[in-house]
Parts: sequence; C-alpha cells; structure tokens
Amino acid sequence: MLNKIPAPLRFGLIAAIAAALGLALGIAFMQPKAVSIESGTLLQPPRALPPFALTDFDGKPFTNASLQGHWTVVFAGFTTCPDICPGTLTLMKGVMADLGPLAGQVQMLLLSIDPERDTPERLKSYVQYFDPRFAAATGPNAELDKLARAMSFVYSKVPGASPETYTMDHSAALMLINPQGQLAGFFTAPHRREALAADLSTLLKKK
Repeated sequence: MLNKIPAPLRFGLIAAIAAALGLALGIAFMQPKAVSIESGTLLQPPRALPPFALTDFDGKPFTNASLQGHWTVVFAGFTTCPDICPGTLTLMKGVMADLGPLAGQVQMLLLSIDPERDTPERLKSYVQYFDPRFAAATGPNAELDKLARAMSFVYSKVPGASPETYTMDHSAALMLINPQGQLAGFFTAPHRREALAADLSTLLKKK
C-alpha cells in the first residue's frame, strides 16, 4: 500500500507516524505512577476542603493553612472516649515510631467532636500523653458539621443519665489530608499498624 505513494510523501507519512508514536510513548512515561494503599482508599482526584476555622490545643487558630505543607492523618474523636479513641491514638503512636525519620512529614491530628468539654488545655494534655508530636483542634459545631460533610465522617451526641454524662458516637475511619490541604483518602477500620505504616511510607516517599 505504501509502495503506491510517492516517495517524498511516503517518507513524510512515516515520519509523522513515528513522531506521533514517540509523543504518545513520551506522554505515557511522563504520567505519574498510580499509587494504591492496602489499608484504605485514595481519592482520584483529591477533594478540596471548604474554608474552616477551628482552635488548636494552644488556643491558636487552626484553619486550612494548618493542613498545608505536610501530610495529615485526622481522627475525629473526643478525650472522654472510653475505647476507640485511646486505642486509635495508641496505634498511631506505634505507626509514627515505625515511620522513623519520615514521621516528621506527618501531622497526627485529633479533631475533637466534643467542644463542650474538650478545652484546648484538656486536648493538649490528652494527645501529648500518647505522643508529644500529636496535634489536636476543635471548634463550634457549625464548623465541625461542615468538616464532617466535606470529609465524610459522622458523629452524634448520645444523652447520658445526666446532662454531664453524655457520650459521642463517631466514625472510626482515619482521614488522610495531602500537603495541598485536600482530602486525599481514607484509612478504614479495623486498622493495622503494619499496613498503615507501610501505606504512609509509600505516600511520603512518592515524589
């Protein structure tokens, strides 16, 4: 078929096909390699978070800017939680230890869903009991509700025998925030220390 095409045109056609193939291969090789995690799900693409205003455990503003420049693992809980919260923070202490030097690139954040009781002082004492590197923040219910919708976690107040003895039901998932301050994925329960450490290590080493 090509033999019937005049030589100059034939060579031009061959050159055009070769250039197109080269461009296609170049684009394919330049595409970032997909990353998968064992212990949860990564969002493609990551989800932007709405503007929010919380207060950290030093009484300082905690906003979208506080999530930028590093990876953040967020756990929605509260300081008087009897089991899931202390168990998860203990687990994450182990994960941070397993990460070694890479742990400096990760912020572990307890997002308190109990602003009535969890003062900045109480939050600081609580999370730093587990690991001095841990952070914590809380804020008005309107701000927490906004983040709950954006980050796909749920929580609710459960009345107790008296107004002071209420508890909080909440999701057990860990939310993963990328260095651009976007929701990048979820680590789903039951959490395993080895898998979490391996997944975070993979993400932190990815260029």
